[in-house]
Amino acid sequence: MQSFQFQTEDGPVSIALGTLVIAGWTGRAAAAVQHHIAELAALGVKPPAHVPLYYQAGCELLTQAPHISVLGPATSGEVEPMIVSDQDGTLWLGLASDHTDRALETVSVAKSKQICPKPVASMLWRLEDVLGHVDKLQLRSEILEAGAMEFVEYQSGTLASIRPLETLMSGLSGGGMAPSTALFCGTVPAIGGIRPADRFRMSLHDPVRNKTISCHYAISALHIVE
Repeated sequence: MQSFQFQTEDGPVSIALGTLVIAGWTGRAAAAVQHHIAELAALGVKPPAHVPLYYQAGCELLTQAPHISVLGPATSGEVEPMIVSDQDGTLWLGLASDHTDRALETVSVAKSKQICPKPVASMLWRLEDVLGHVDKLQLRSEILEAGAMEFVEYQSGTLASIRPLETLMSGLSGGGMAPSTALFCGTVPAIGGIRPADRFRMSLHDPVRNKTISCHYAISALHIVE
């Protein structure tokens, strides 16, 4: 188990997490799924045998640090809603980046999920507070590319484009979220194609309650020694 500190609308909470599951290929519309398959295929990633898929990863990858180090330049972030089940089984909604090694992804998607740190925002909402309008929640990311002076929009969409969160949770082993589990719920397409960046910032906005969860981190590429 690893303990994480989060801010909530009820005050700070400490949540111990022992299981991390990353759901992939979670687009609600078949065309959206095919789009994501195609953009990854352009990078040499084999298409999935079926969708969605649930990848296991180590909870030690989760980080709230403002800076991560990765191996080589071929990595990129993905903004995702994150569901957290605390020790008591209470469900929370947060924000994460499934930062992925795109070079390793062409060899094994499962291995690529395990190689990079996974930044998570420090804020959580109670899932029950947003379930009634969850499809209206807005996911967005921006990147600062190498040598650029300004951030550009990288991803933008609503949770309506992702399979219902209840459906994703029911697809887990055991048919639901076990206590002390974090679930990454998938992403929306990249604008202009998947590519690396020096900085990644992301947000989850609730237009009904006018509340936003945000996170910003920097990426350093370590030199690969052959």
